[in-house]
Amino acid sequence: MLIDANVPAMTSYHIPAASVEVEYEIKKSRFICRAEPISDRQHAMQILQQAKRDFPDARHHCWAYVLGNQVSAAMSDDGEPTGTAGKPILNVLQHKHIGDIMLVVVRYFGGIKLGAGGLVRAYSAAAQMAIDALPLTEFVSLTEVVLVFDFAQEQSVRHWAQVHDAQIHEVTYADKVSMELAMTTEQVSHIQEFALALGIELRNVLQE
Repeated sequence: MLIDANVPAMTSYHIPAASVEVEYEIKKSRFICRAEPISDRQHAMQILQQAKRDFPDARHHCWAYVLGNQVSAAMSDDGEPTGTAGKPILNVLQHKHIGDIMLVVVRYFGGIKLGAGGLVRAYSAAAQMAIDALPLTEFVSLTEVVLVFDFAQEQSVRHWAQVHDAQIHEVTYADKVSMELAMTTEQVSHIQEFALALGIELRNVLQE
């Protein structure tokens, strides 16, 4: 069963810096958890299919993913009792504020039933072990703006970019200078004030 979920956005979040695989065992059931960075839902499904190829004899391939800064998420119990696998995995991701990530937990049944509560704890534990072992990096959302100004103002604009850690992506020289900058969303209001004060034209405020 696939369940789509929309969750509140956050101003900042972490993303995986690499992939990890861990194993958790309880009452002879093995839970193998893979955590991998993803770019979109299709990428997440590719990771799921790879896990099924790598562990074809496993009874369950349960999973959850989060895209972006937790604005989109999905999960699957893959045959386990409803709410005992996908949701616990997803809860770990949401609690840790991690985005652009796919977790697949593969279960080999050991012959001893764990019960609903035991399954929730086992899938949560496997997911938590993977997250504990996962190197993270912070995702910084950037906004691109284009400034159009006179040649005499270029030094002032470059100085502003250096002081405010804005990235200069492209500069075009024609009748005027056109400069594309990338900056954090918090800096957009500052560049607007700067442009207004110098009479600089500001175009194309687009968030990546």
